[in-house]
Amino acid sequence: MHINNLKKYYFINKFDTKSLDKLTTTTSIIYRNYNSKHNLKTIIKLKKYCKKAGFKFLLSNNIKLAIKLNLDGAYIPSFNKKLNHLSFSIKKNFLIVGSAHNNKEIKIKEKQGTKILFLSSLFKRNKNYLGVNKFKLLANLTNRKVVALGGISDKNLKKLKLINCIGFAGITFFQKKTAPYWGR
Repeated sequence: MHINNLKKYYFINKFDTKSLDKLTTTTSIIYRNYNSKHNLKTIIKLKKYCKKAGFKFLLSNNIKLAIKLNLDGAYIPSFNKKLNHLSFSIKKNFLIVGSAHNNKEIKIKEKQGTKILFLSSLFKRNKNYLGVNKFKLLANLTNRKVVALGGISDKNLKKLKLINCIGFAGITFFQKKTAPYWGR
């Protein structure tokens, strides 16, 4: 398994072309800004930028707005347990992804109709730390595709071969990359 064969998801909380210009088109952008209300102008600018650059663009925690703006999809964070979006009219290729830290949250994300689950935290040692073995156990409890989240770095990237994931997600991993490595 080579890094270029994995799906990549980059969480951002502001529109900064310096970090986005370094990415390959196989990277999806998830706009996740919980510090302020969704700024419609910023989201529309990001949508246009992502379309031009060839990135998939997902909006966090607002499926209704993501549908209204015809985005590629939406990300449902682990703390969001709502099911009201199931009554929305969603286009066929609209992608719903979500994060989970345990079996209970996995079952909620399955009820929410997620196609891809972000399991966290694989490497980052926090209250949700899983490690490789617990990650694998949780991944086996679902039929959803799984993405690794939490503490991914160049030092542990090869360890992703040990788990059955379709990709990885993060913030700092992508911020540290240089243009020649990620050049399009």
